[in-house]
Amino acid sequence: MERQSTRLGVDIGGTFTDVVLEVGDQRFSTKVLTTYSAPEDAIIEGMHRVCDKANVRATTIEQIIHGTTLATNALIERRGAKTALITTAGFRDVIEMRTESRFEQYDLNLTLPEPLLARNRRYVVNERLDAKGETLVALDRAEVEALADTLGTAGYQSIAVGLLHSYVNDAHERLIAEVLAERLPGVLVSLSSQVSPQMREYERFNTTIANAYIKPLMKSYLDRLKGRLADEGADCPVFLMHSGGGIIDINTAAEFPVRLVESGPAGGAVFAADIAARHGLDKVLSFDMGGTTAKICLIKNNTPKTARVFEVARTYRFKKGSGMPISIPVIDMVEIGAGGGSLAHVDVLGQIRVGPESAGSEPGPACYGRGGERPAVTDADLVLGKLDPDNFAGGSIPLHPDASRQALRRHLGERLEMDATEAAWGLAEVVDENMANAARVHAVENGEDLSDYTMIAFGGAAPLHAARLCEKLGIDRCLVPVGAGVGSAIGFLRAPFSFEANRSVFMKASAFDTKAVAALFAEMEDEARGFVRSCDAQSEILSEHKVYMRYAGQGWEIPVVLTPEQAANPDAATFLRLFEADYVKLFGRSVEGMEAEITVWSVNAFTPPLPVDRIAAVAQGNETVSDLRRALFDPALGVVTDAAVIERDAMSPGARVSGPAVVTEEETTIILPSSRDLIAQVDGCLDIRVKETTVQENEAAHV
Repeated sequence: MERQSTRLGVDIGGTFTDVVLEVGDQRFSTKVLTTYSAPEDAIIEGMHRVCDKANVRATTIEQIIHGTTLATNALIERRGAKTALITTAGFRDVIEMRTESRFEQYDLNLTLPEPLLARNRRYVVNERLDAKGETLVALDRAEVEALADTLGTAGYQSIAVGLLHSYVNDAHERLIAEVLAERLPGVLVSLSSQVSPQMREYERFNTTIANAYIKPLMKSYLDRLKGRLADEGADCPVFLMHSGGGIIDINTAAEFPVRLVESGPAGGAVFAADIAARHGLDKVLSFDMGGTTAKICLIKNNTPKTARVFEVARTYRFKKGSGMPISIPVIDMVEIGAGGGSLAHVDVLGQIRVGPESAGSEPGPACYGRGGERPAVTDADLVLGKLDPDNFAGGSIPLHPDASRQALRRHLGERLEMDATEAAWGLAEVVDENMANAARVHAVENGEDLSDYTMIAFGGAAPLHAARLCEKLGIDRCLVPVGAGVGSAIGFLRAPFSFEANRSVFMKASAFDTKAVAALFAEMEDEARGFVRSCDAQSEILSEHKVYMRYAGQGWEIPVVLTPEQAANPDAATFLRLFEADYVKLFGRSVEGMEAEITVWSVNAFTPPLPVDRIAAVAQGNETVSDLRRALFDPALGVVTDAAVIERDAMSPGARVSGPAVVTEEETTIILPSSRDLIAQVDGCLDIRVKETTVQENEAAHV
């Protein structure tokens, strides 16, 4: 008999910590309230819960894969270590000057976010390299030694080193690291040439500072977690999900914690891509809504879209340009403060606003009965009939509808002359429209028409809002997979081991150096494969090559994907042809007579994705009937409807449900409005589609 593998996936969110245990082809999951003071406590509790469900001991777990919001929260809340920056003389204020772009063009009182480090924590050394890496001013070791003594006296825990053009030549940064290791052996050091070896000093310096800022916190947490797991019997390898959608070992994660900033959402995108592959879907909009935020990602051909710069801690209602740029490989998604715990208020114009502030798990929404007084999205969902107060989170968290109504009346209703139900409707519509608008903008920015897409909804709150979001976006089909409430944690168990190496080497197409390009790709491939091999010594390793190109004078680049043959035999004409084809796809036309340039080179090494079995569509069966009923508010109609309540586990393949209805399970609830039907698929996915009568009515309305 073949031995079954046992793997644990853990996702720490702003409200819940999701834990999934896979024993062979069986899966057991739970949700535990996140413990902010000691996040490992929730993990240990969740691990024991799923082990009890599976009737196994923690000692049988062979591998743990973990994603966390701790790094993100530390940056947003500025709870990092006492950190210093060492940079080139004359560039001390780069992180404060930013790029001088205005994210609110006409706001005369625009306030830019404060830099992560105050000016008195930024130090300079007299050195200078040119853009080709040639030394203009040599670095004096004695100057660095004196500076190290100053930093030691000041009591810094972590030091970021970001010198001009070090992405081309890291000799000066390595000298500083050597001196700091000698003079300050207990202080952690982050070099920009290792953290983010790319051009554009503002993004590179900021990324390196962010890495240094959270490094002591994350290293301490990961060390504690490994020790606690071992004490509880789970003394097995621990890996971390990184922002690019792959897995790295715990030592690499501790060295480069900035790569963990979007680890949880990245796991969700991997989960959605896996479901898309199983159902043969080429265009998918993944919708992940948890307790604190909602994440939306475009997935084409079973591959989430990626980027190499993203922002955290946006200060102007998540407006692009108002946050902290992090220059690392990342799955490209839009993230807004719209989760179950997002708090609502009435602004000075008498409008309902939701988020980005969240109640989290401490104290949580008003209905949790843990001290929260302001209304959250979960309070609105409860009052509108979407949630069962006695069966939330599998009955582990009793909800208090009266507290929700009181909070809605006090903070929204009294200001706007609404009763609790109307206030809840307004709150829900605002948050749904916020998410729909974010999805529309994201699609337009990527040249996509969402009417061609299928939504995959997961996260504890997404199935509550997914069908309404589809109505707003004109999306006809939505899948809610099994395990939707813990989707990101399941995604961790589907992710490959991967690592992406980047280099900034500026090269014009007219001055293309074939030998230099081949050597550059070979160097990056060795680096990326080395990281992957340190995690997985047996599996095959594949590679993906990209170049980032632009026309001369443009401010940003577009990624151009190369085949292995094109990367192994680089050719300027081929690169230019691929660039112009991608440029036309994005912008409609190429620019005649303009010189093309390459600024960034990338190699992503990864283990092959797990094979998936295609799911055949199931024939529609008889309509599922239930004697259980619930009053459910339908926002599209603006009325309370009588909805059937159906247990998800009771539905067999082909079972059909006609909206309005509520489908319940332990970790989430699926809301089916009157405009939609639902068919259970062979793999347990709930396939939500527009009713035929609704389609016919819409067509008639346009005649």
